[in-house]
This record gives sequence, C-alpha cells and structure tokens, in this order.
Amino acid sequence: MFSKLLNLEPERRNAILNAALKEFAIKGFDDASTNVIAKEAGISKPLMFHYVNNKKDFFFFLYDYCMEILEKEYFNKIDVGEKDIFNRLRQTCLLKIQLIEKHPWIFDFIRVVVFTDSDVIKKKLNERSKKVEANLFERFYGDIDTSRFRDDLDVEKAKKLIFWAVSGYAGEILEQFRGKDSPIYNFEKIRSEFDGYLNELRKAYYK
Repeated sequence: MFSKLLNLEPERRNAILNAALKEFAIKGFDDASTNVIAKEAGISKPLMFHYVNNKKDFFFFLYDYCMEILEKEYFNKIDVGEKDIFNRLRQTCLLKIQLIEKHPWIFDFIRVVVFTDSDVIKKKLNERSKKVEANLFERFYGDIDTSRFRDDLDVEKAKKLIFWAVSGYAGEILEQFRGKDSPIYNFEKIRSEFDGYLNELRKAYYK
C-alpha cells in the first residue's frame, strides 16, 4: 500500500515521514492535520494522498515503520550483558541521540502510540502494540549490578534518579536540534560532554 512512498528518493521520503511524525506527536491522532503534514513536507495534499492513502492508514504505517527502525537501530543494539548502569545508560542515550538526529520525532510519536485515547485507533492499536513498552526503565535497567552503589543509598531510588538525569540530558540535546537555530550535529562533542556528566554521577553514587 505504501510502496510509492517507500520508493521515493530518501530526501523527499524522509521529509514526508518526519513531517507526519511531528504532527502526530504534537497533536495526537484526532487533531493532527494532513494539510499541515503536506505543507511541512513541501508537497501538495493531493500528492501526499497519492503516496499515503488516508490519515488512519498512514498513522498505522508510521507505527510499523517506527517499530522497525527502533528494533534495528535501538533495541537490538543495546548490550544487555553490560550490567553497569552508567555504561548501559551511555549506550542507550547515545543510540537515542543518533536516532533522533535522523528522526527527531520518533520517540514522541511512540509516546502518542502508548498513551493515545483516540477512539478511532485505540482498539486496533492495542492489538498491534504489544512490542511497545511504556516502562522502558524496567526493560533496560531492572537487571543492573548494584554492588558498586554507596551503602547509604536507597538503590532503587538512586537508579531512577540517575535515569531521570540522563534522560533529561538526552531531552536537552533533542530540543537543541529542534530549535530554529540548531547547532551543527557533532556526535563526538556530544559523546565527550556526556562522558563528563556520567563521571560526575559516578562520583556521587558509587563507592
């Protein structure tokens, strides 16, 4: 059904996909506008529907598309054998930053998928969204080695505080790329800066 879209040259295809992810992520399914998507992608509305059929089908296509990307470029690349929380978080955060550089709205779109209350799509979405987990913390950080934490800490609370701190850093980087005057993407600089923050967190939480 969406072969015409997928066969477009990458720049135009990504313009349409990212415009749609942004619109659905910001407004949800019910309030998202196909007019806005077409305008943001730089194409006419009739041409967009030549590629995507209708709004509902497009939303479910985006869901499948995002899950495939996340599985290949995020979930499957995380080394769950790494039990140090800071090393695990370093992996997940840097993978996330690399992914949002290419698809800035993908994680926000998935959040809409998880928490949507739209009657139009909710039933069908629930049947297809078993892979989507609202609580990624437990999936990726529930099995880490706690032996290096300071003895005076509540370890579970410490784990969540570390997770929130690192998630906040990733969110800050994302907002920079979304800004009108976004900086030139420099992954090595981001990685170096991130390592500095992780070292400070290690000093605070480890023995």
